[in-house]
Order: sequence, then structure tokens, then C-alpha cells
Amino acid sequence: MKRIRCPKCDEAIVFDETKYKAGDTLVFECPECRKQFKVRIGVKAAPAKTAENMDGEEEEHREELGHLVVIENAFHFRQEVPLYEGENTIGRFVRGTQATAPIKTVDPSVDTTHCRINVTLDKMGKAVFVLSDGPSGTGTFLMNELLGNRDRVRIEDGAIITLGATTMILRTKDNEEEEE
Repeated sequence: MKRIRCPKCDEAIVFDETKYKAGDTLVFECPECRKQFKVRIGVKAAPAKTAENMDGEEEEHREELGHLVVIENAFHFRQEVPLYEGENTIGRFVRGTQATAPIKTVDPSVDTTHCRINVTLDKMGKAVFVLSDGPSGTGTFLMNELLGNRDRVRIEDGAIITLGATTMILRTKDNEEEEE
């Protein structure tokens, strides 16, 4: 049995995933709020760079669609974290982390899985970036506005994201090509 949550009210819905094959799309209606939503069975985003292979080892070559310029306010350390197509989980780097886009930091206010940036390509092949909170202990701020636990916000090049005492700036590949 698999449990999913309604994207609107967070109500748990249980169903038997063994009755469906990978790639099937199911439509659910939440019994609590009547919100209808779709779920795709057995399809996962390609894994991004994880903490285990952060030491320079590449599992496979994937095209970087953008990156986060990380500037730690309290610790003055700058780094760039690549973003790839699919879900990029942003968090503090520790051994065994679930973050696929880990930040090397000593900032204790950044959770090990703090927020997510989902990257998809639109019909024109342009990268679309959507930010959501983890949920995290200290919250995720976009341009000084706190995101709610269920918020999904489209972000553009130059967006300023704050996690604890750490500030990040989104830089997209599309914008870099226009500047050249």
C-alpha cells in the first residue's frame, strides 16, 4: 500500500500501487477537500549529484540548467551549486545526506534537506524553476517572503533565496547565454 498526501489540505490517501504499472497516471479526489490531482506511478526524477559523489566523481554527464550562487552571510564563504533537470533537494552537506544539491556550510540553521527546486523544460526548451520549502526548521524565504509548507513558487534568474543565515542567488543557463 502506498500513501500520498493531498496537495491542498495534506490529507493522507492510501492506495494499492501494485495494481498499476510504472508510468501510469492516476487521478485522485481528496475525500476531505474534494481537490482533484494526478499522480504518476513509479517514475522518479533522475538522481542529481549527491553528497556521496560530491568529491568530483561523476556518475553520468548531465546538462547543468542553472546554479545557485551561495553566499553565507555569517561565514563569508561563496560557492556554486549546480541545478539539473528534475528535483534538486537543497540542504546542508553531511555524510549520508539526502540532499541532491548539498551546500558545504557550518550554518546550523540550514537543515540537511531544507528546500527543493524542481527544474523542468517548457515547450520551447527553456528551463522552468519552481521553489518549495522542505519543510524546514527555520523556513525558506524568497525575496524576504516566507514560503508556507505547501507553497510552490516559480522563480527566475536573480531570485534571492534565504535559508537561515545563508543567502543564495539563482543563475540560469538561459540568462548566461543571453549575456555572452
